[in-house]
Amino acid sequence: MRDVAAVSWGEGRIDQFWRDDADALWHRSYQGGSWGPAEGLGGTLASGPAVTAWAPDRMEVFAVFPDGTLWDRYWDGASWHPWESLGGELALGPTPAASSWSADRLDVFATGLDDATWHRWWDGTRWVEWERLPG
Repeated sequence: MRDVAAVSWGEGRIDQFWRDDADALWHRSYQGGSWGPAEGLGGTLASGPAVTAWAPDRMEVFAVFPDGTLWDRYWDGASWHPWESLGGELALGPTPAASSWSADRLDVFATGLDDATWHRWWDGTRWVEWERLPG
């Protein structure tokens, strides 16, 4: 287990994510005083995972893949949706960061090939294109 990330979307709940030795993503949750079984979420990560909760029982996990793009999966309260590419020209290795201020806003930050911080966000209807942040 390496590159551990965690998030909470409700009282008494923790969701933990990590990358295994084969670079796949894993997940398990803590609820009711105990940890549940680990589940494999697949993928081939070239960074540690970043995760944010955007509502009760809703969360999104991000990672850079070996193709140098950002990929994400999200939990909708019933099931995990498949990995999808959010593009980018990102450095392999550095872990992205993710945040949310509401169900209609997700922000993710990653290190580009130019060593700058790049930002992309969900505006409630779509992923807005990458922007390079001043450094």
